[in-house]
Amino acid sequence: MIRQATQRISAIDTLRGLVMALMLVDHVREFFYLHQQVSDPMDLGSVNPALFFTRLASHWCAPIFVFLTGLGAWCYGQKFPDPRPATSVYLLKRGLFLVLLELTLINFAWTFSWPPRIIYLQVIWAIGLSMLALALLLWLPRLWQFVLGIAIVAGHHLFDGLHLNPGDTGQVLWAILHDRSLIELFGLQARTSYPALPWFGVILLGYAAGPLYGRSASPELRRRWLLPAGLGALLLFLLLRALDVYGEHPRQPADTLLGQLMSWLNLTKYPPSLLFLLLTLGTGLLLLVRLERRPLPRFWSDLGRVPMFFYVLHLYLLHGLYLLCLQIWGPNQGSRYGFEQVWPIWLTAALVLLAVYPLCRSFAAYKRQHQGGWRSYF
Repeated sequence: MIRQATQRISAIDTLRGLVMALMLVDHVREFFYLHQQVSDPMDLGSVNPALFFTRLASHWCAPIFVFLTGLGAWCYGQKFPDPRPATSVYLLKRGLFLVLLELTLINFAWTFSWPPRIIYLQVIWAIGLSMLALALLLWLPRLWQFVLGIAIVAGHHLFDGLHLNPGDTGQVLWAILHDRSLIELFGLQARTSYPALPWFGVILLGYAAGPLYGRSASPELRRRWLLPAGLGALLLFLLLRALDVYGEHPRQPADTLLGQLMSWLNLTKYPPSLLFLLLTLGTGLLLLVRLERRPLPRFWSDLGRVPMFFYVLHLYLLHGLYLLCLQIWGPNQGSRYGFEQVWPIWLTAALVLLAVYPLCRSFAAYKRQHQGGWRSYF
């Protein structure tokens, strides 16, 4: 099979790097501020604004990353004379790899126990399943990819009232797709933290947008499509949030302007609501336009070139750092060590980001020099 040369759009890598940095902030919160739990959506009666907006920042990570995964899959296929078969195989292999990675290396990074008491099926699991779904859905005509992607993103709320109990026929499958709950998986208890169905729609939309990044597509063409799409998504978000009739839990009443803003932005992530995706993907599309016109320093695109390497590396580093702090200062929040305020979360994330960057940059250079093989999975 003959591969053709393809261009690499740095704005895609840069945006991926930015949302990975926000993900790092949220994972610092998971290790060092877990004594202040946040619900989904957050309880505005108990969460302080600093913690609310710290958690809110992470909302952009998964939607943009999954969308860019679909977009990247389309770009990958353009290396081949017959893109769809090659892309389908690519997605099948990598989807299965991510599922296996979530069940093993990543779950161990969170718990440092084996076998785990419970397996958490989180974002890497959802991305892996989305890749497997896209391996089948990419054979649809382009128009139907858009139609189905929008139908899934906008229409999955029609099934919000459908709940199955353990032992019911189809309960495990439905829990994986839409109804966040505990299931039995390979003889172990597992929690479907990231119901996958809405993410199928997001990755499909990313793949359908791929031709905007083809070799013959100009930045101006991308701007003409992405700018109105991003603005339209944000305007639809504002309209639906004002009406409060569909696509999200109703807003909570608030007496202050800040409280009202928090209520508008207090969106459901598990599974992602329509309004959650309109806000995050709409912003993401506008950022793609902005970053292509005014690129950021190479620091961010270097991170975005090695997403899985960064993901695994930062989890093990954070867990090791947490255990070191626990050993030095001991538990100060029940049985855990935790920060007293929110600002150290951001400071720690910045320091960890600077620490892992040289390794990520070196691995990105290594990938460029030795393309293919196991390196492409990271």
